[in-house]
Amino acid sequence: MKTKMYILIVAVFLLSGCDATMTMGGKVLGVSSGKFIYQDGYLSTQYKANVDQVWQAGEKTVTELKGNKIEKDRKITGGSLKTVIADEKVTILIQYVEKDMTDVSVMRGVGGSNIASRLILDKIAANIVRP
Repeated sequence: MKTKMYILIVAVFLLSGCDATMTMGGKVLGVSSGKFIYQDGYLSTQYKANVDQVWQAGEKTVTELKGNKIEKDRKITGGSLKTVIADEKVTILIQYVEKDMTDVSVMRGVGGSNIASRLILDKIAANIVRP
């Protein structure tokens, strides 16, 4: 039931064509320009690339941003990259959605920073290497 409700809310946001945010059941959910979803401090988007390409782009992004204390947890369908960039904790979650479609969520800081997370996601997109 909750899943259907979230899908309905996201669909309404996507059709509205503007930025919107709401709190539901203690969770914050927002949509920005129909491409990014902001939920509980994580900014998420999907890339048209396989999970391996996105994982490599995530690693390259962390290196380029001079991340230290890097913790990698790689699994078959995705994984997480945790690091510290500019004295802020950064968590990047990468998850397989379907062939050539991968979901990436980024949280910077304790409660999340929409702008900083967006910059990281843009850098990951730029680092995705097409075969």
